[in-house]
Amino acid sequence: MSTPTLREETAGGLTFLTDPEAAPVRFGFTERAGGVSEGPWASLNLGDACGDDPEAVAENRTRALRALGYEGEPSRLVNPKQVHGYKVLVVDAADAAHLAAFQKEARSGLDAVVCTACGIPVLLCYADCVPVVLTAPRGFAVIHSGWRGTIAKISAKALAALCQAADVAPSDVHAYIGPHIAGADYEVSRELLDRFEEAFGAGVALPERHLDLAAAIESTLLEAGMDEGSICDCGISTAQETDRFYSYRASGGTCGRHGALAFIETCARP
Repeated sequence: MSTPTLREETAGGLTFLTDPEAAPVRFGFTERAGGVSEGPWASLNLGDACGDDPEAVAENRTRALRALGYEGEPSRLVNPKQVHGYKVLVVDAADAAHLAAFQKEARSGLDAVVCTACGIPVLLCYADCVPVVLTAPRGFAVIHSGWRGTIAKISAKALAALCQAADVAPSDVHAYIGPHIAGADYEVSRELLDRFEEAFGAGVALPERHLDLAAAIESTLLEAGMDEGSICDCGISTAQETDRFYSYRASGGTCGRHGALAFIETCARP
């Protein structure tokens, strides 16, 4: 397998981070420019639970799908209600009845989606929490990993579900850690930092009570069997790049949401 990398691409007036070598999976960490939202949500807000106009969110999602090359109906999107938990949904069929059931379950509340069904796009949204995309030859996972999900090792749970659903080993999987509030910008309580050090080791703790969530996620994935060279961290802090990404902490709590969006773009022939 090739070494995973992230590069910036622009299409349809939108910019996103992706790895073209991840085929047949197509994914992107979207940036905030190129949409129709206004005010604190400007402009490509993909989140539907942060106060923005629903029509603007729908248009933004359609633009993001098209920019990534998705040619299906936007209504096929699986977009969970995110609850800072560790539940994983597995989407393994694309017919209308199964898709409706998957979408309903996603809206009941969960924070990771594994998909092996061709032509079903998956979107999770972020504004400081860590977006993680896992790709494999026959499937992918999109993960929302805030501090609660990270300490619950949601990435390992999603990895196990992906390996089972796609019939692959952890060593066959690539991981991409997208833009999030980096450790140097993420001050937490002493109690929380102690909990993370106990769970993941001293490497997650930075000076002045700052927490490195990406280091904890990488530790989780390595412990779960992934190869060290198969994990790519983009190294971008949302709190420092508010012209490109949304940051809940930097904006004082009112902002849009960028997204991690993925789908399988080519279906295997029977």
